[in-house]
Parts: sequence; C-alpha cells; structure tokens
Amino acid sequence: MSKKATATSSPPTVASQRVADYLRDAILSGELRPGTRIMQEEVASALGASRLPVREALRILAAEGLTVLKSNSGAWVSKMDLSECDGVYKIRERVEPLALAESIPRLTPAAVERLEQIQQEIEGSDDIDRFLSLDKELHLATYAGCRIDQLNTMIDRFWNSTQHYRRAFARIIDTSGWQLIYAEHRLIIEAVKRADTIDAERFLTGHIRRTRLELSKHPELFSEDGYG
Repeated sequence: MSKKATATSSPPTVASQRVADYLRDAILSGELRPGTRIMQEEVASALGASRLPVREALRILAAEGLTVLKSNSGAWVSKMDLSECDGVYKIRERVEPLALAESIPRLTPAAVERLEQIQQEIEGSDDIDRFLSLDKELHLATYAGCRIDQLNTMIDRFWNSTQHYRRAFARIIDTSGWQLIYAEHRLIIEAVKRADTIDAERFLTGHIRRTRLELSKHPELFSEDGYG
C-alpha cells in the first residue's frame, strides 16, 4: 500500500474511520487480495496512527464482511471458496428482491431517473473497476427506499464479501455476456419505472441466479491465482 495519511491529531473515532476508509478502499480495489494478512503495525506506520484506531478500524471492516479477525493470528482479508460464494448468492436471490419490493414504492422520480443515468454510464464504459462501482451503485440505488435496516446491512455485507470474485468474473465475460447483463439491468429498471414489484423481483432474482450459475462454472476464480 502506497498511500500516506495523517491520523495522529484526530480523535480515536475519527482516526479509526479514516483507517477503515483507507483499508476498505485497498480491499475493494483488489490492492489487498483475499486471504492477505493485515499487519497492524504496518498500517499504523503508513497512516501515522497508533494501533488503537487500527484495531477499531479492523472491527468496523469485520462487521462489513471485509476482514476476519482471528484471536491468535490477527486480521485477514476475507476470502471465500466456491461453495461459500454459491451460498451467499442463493441468499441474495431471496433477500435482494425483498429489498427491491420494499424500496420501489418509496423511490422518487429523480431516483428512478438516476438509475437510467447509471445504466448509460455502465454501457458507455469498458473499464472493469468502473463497472464494478457503477453496478453496485445501480443495484443499491434500487434498494434505497427499503426501510428494513437489517436487510440493508446484510446486503451491503454480501456485496463487500463477493467483490473480489465479481471482479475476477467480470474479466472473463465475453461480449454476449455483457449484452445480457445490460438487458437484465434494463428489465429491472423498466419494472421499477412501472412500479411493478412482481416483475422487478422476478427479473432481479433471475439476474442474481444467472450470475451464480455462471460463477459455478469457474472454480478457478476462487484460487489465489484467480484473484488478480
């Protein structure tokens, strides 16, 4: 990690949030790969912080599904095997359509218009990291009206914990695969525009299920070589 920051003059809660932001960016960007041990002393030195906010930051990230804390060996970037990822996607197939149905009646016209803008940006870019960011923004924006906090927290955690594998998968999608993703997004957005929760749930369930089934064909993505 090459960034430099200063957290020594901040109160512990502010300092820990800054450390968490720094590590979150490194994990979600792929700079810190799944299974990487996070050395607290190195992080503290890089950020000019004490170890206390680093420990607090690691607890924040563990709650978000990005790190795992082990009593005898410290903190590690979360990783999954194919079976674990398959399980997460099966849960997503059930819970995200619920969040979408809860959200749709509360989405404003401006929020719906923003969905169209995000999708246009997705289709206008061929950068994978940009796609990952916009894809997450699009889906979470469709859930923005959901007022079930436990559900929203669960969904955020699932998106965080599968980020590495979505990036690896995105790198092997061919042209027809991208066109299918765009079409599925468009179907979801059109259902949201009609306030049709039944169609929206159906399209979203199929979208998540198809990704799960495609991932199951690529066990190599869950090896260390596949994280890149």
